[in-house]
Amino acid sequence: MAKRFSKDARPAFPRRAIVTAGEPYGNKGLHFGHVGGVFVPADFYARFLRDRIGSENVIFTSGTDCYGSPIMEGYRKRVEAEGYDKSITDYVQENHDKQAKTLENFQISCDIYGGSALEPAASVHERITDEIIKRLQERGVIEKLSTKQFYDAEAGQFLNGRQVIGRCPIQGCKSEKAYADECDLGHQYEPEELIAPKSALTGTRPELRPVENLYFDLPRYLEFLQDYVGGMDNDERVRAVVKSTMREWLNAPQIYIQEKFRADYEAAAAALPAHTASEPEKGKSSFALTFATWQDRDAARDALTDAGVRFRSGKALVPFRITGNISWGVPVSSSCGCDGLTCWCWPESLWAPISYTETVLENAEPGRYSSTDWHDWWCTPDAHAYQFIGQDNIYFYGIAQSPLWEALDWNMEQSTLVANYHILYMGKKASSSSETPPPPADDLLNHYTAEQLRAHWLSLGLGEKPVSFSPKAYDTRVTGKNADGSPLRACDDKRVIDPALKEGALLTGVFNRLARSCFYGIAPKDGDDAPYRTGCIPAGAPSEAVADAAEQAALAFEDAMHRFELHHALAICDGYLRAANKRWSDASKAAKGMDDAEGAAAAMQAALVDAFHELRCATVLMHGIVPAGCELICEHFQIDPAAFFSWNNLFLTIDELLGKLGEEPGTHAVKALPPRFDFFRKHESQF
Repeated sequence: MAKRFSKDARPAFPRRAIVTAGEPYGNKGLHFGHVGGVFVPADFYARFLRDRIGSENVIFTSGTDCYGSPIMEGYRKRVEAEGYDKSITDYVQENHDKQAKTLENFQISCDIYGGSALEPAASVHERITDEIIKRLQERGVIEKLSTKQFYDAEAGQFLNGRQVIGRCPIQGCKSEKAYADECDLGHQYEPEELIAPKSALTGTRPELRPVENLYFDLPRYLEFLQDYVGGMDNDERVRAVVKSTMREWLNAPQIYIQEKFRADYEAAAAALPAHTASEPEKGKSSFALTFATWQDRDAARDALTDAGVRFRSGKALVPFRITGNISWGVPVSSSCGCDGLTCWCWPESLWAPISYTETVLENAEPGRYSSTDWHDWWCTPDAHAYQFIGQDNIYFYGIAQSPLWEALDWNMEQSTLVANYHILYMGKKASSSSETPPPPADDLLNHYTAEQLRAHWLSLGLGEKPVSFSPKAYDTRVTGKNADGSPLRACDDKRVIDPALKEGALLTGVFNRLARSCFYGIAPKDGDDAPYRTGCIPAGAPSEAVADAAEQAALAFEDAMHRFELHHALAICDGYLRAANKRWSDASKAAKGMDDAEGAAAAMQAALVDAFHELRCATVLMHGIVPAGCELICEHFQIDPAAFFSWNNLFLTIDELLGKLGEEPGTHAVKALPPRFDFFRKHESQF
């Protein structure tokens, strides 16, 4: 038996909300994984919150991550390979503009899609960065450390993070590519730990030379993080991947050594700091050394290296680097005690949403938002931030950001991390270097509409596991032979169903039919003097069954959204739309089959009252999923969108809503539909 929901037990939402989507690097356009795996879910949630708590209480931020070594390296390669003669700022601006256009094409509704190095956000971001670093220094949680950085002697320069390629040293990591201090799966380590480093400039093995930088004392917050993650166990809204990934970093500092090097370890053991050795876990080939502090582990690492013992490090808290020795970064004031440094891209990108919030509020029209002070959005108990990210970034947003917020002592509210697994491509990890590289996001629009793709991506349930995106239009598998004997590919095979269109059929079929039935059903028609054909929404209350079905669908949808089960929210809409369509079909057929003309007209009017009620409910629920089509339906209702989509009005009948707006039920004219009109269209390639 299906669970029944009560209006007396609805979930609570904050007074104000920040929604963020993880920032893409400014060295390229957007791939489909970033759009489908991060931006579309974030946009769905932001649109839902605007309808649920008011658009004046929601700010949806994202932007181009402009700084850091990936951008520097992309710029260098373009200059060398193509003779690009513009500045690095121009390079980032061009990529930012492409990204912004892609997001527009996919109906992403950011209140700001900024750029950390681009105005109007850049100057705000520099100010916020300076404020935060000074605050952390005042709190005594930043220290200057001398660490090693790769130096290419042949090129005569220090290397940025992306100019060094090697293998990840973190135990159990399956990354195919690791850089100076971070692999492409998001693991952090010290440069000296990188296995088999090679300079991207000369192909030589770079040297390690000492440099000074500022570090946040992350290990100080081990107990805080243990308590924080422990508290997540009682919150069903926090996805399992967030909790499990964060726990991986809360271990004591460890080193793993393969059994075949045990004799070498035993010969060097006396020179190591105090530690305990643990035998290999079942099915593992390495034993573990556990140390009291990260400093002891690092000292042991040096001793083992000197002794020729090969090892890998376990995940543990180590100081989090705040600054870098590269020119392309947020400038850092010399008052911090270091000259010529910039803020490294990862810490500054964590507080970039705060900078973007401030930028939005500074540039907003008076009265647009319920508060113009960014602290009211990030630092008060009645506000909350929802950060949509990929699973690779849980370390930064969970392990690094949470203690940073605590350390600032600004009453920062901890964010809810909504982390998604990867979208696979044709069943495999999407990689531009694979035999079948995934298409750029915009290329997909040559075969699918944005709303077809939005609905499909939301259906995948990426909060639970990695799922493959396998659009038929790009499927080159051979599934048979053509008449001439040549290979028949899946993309050309009419027998192959396109999995990317499953949810699109709900839009172009069921949703279209319900909306057309309502508007065509009341349209004046030559030779038909039925009393409901007035061009106005018929007055009357929906049947008890229809009112109850709408209420239950809305409450179930709200509950799913509160728990970030976006795919389940879509499934609720799917079931509701199909049931509503069937109720209309059955009721209209029954009315048409009646012999009594007056009774038939009354029955048809009642069916239309029910159908309009269900259409309005479905349109509000689907608004965040397929906004353009839903807003087109609202346009034909000719009701103010702010009132139409507001959840404050969702549980009213249409008569009650129109009465609230000062109109007499039965007199509200809709916008007439042209013949054969579609609110949701197929892509022209699908005809």
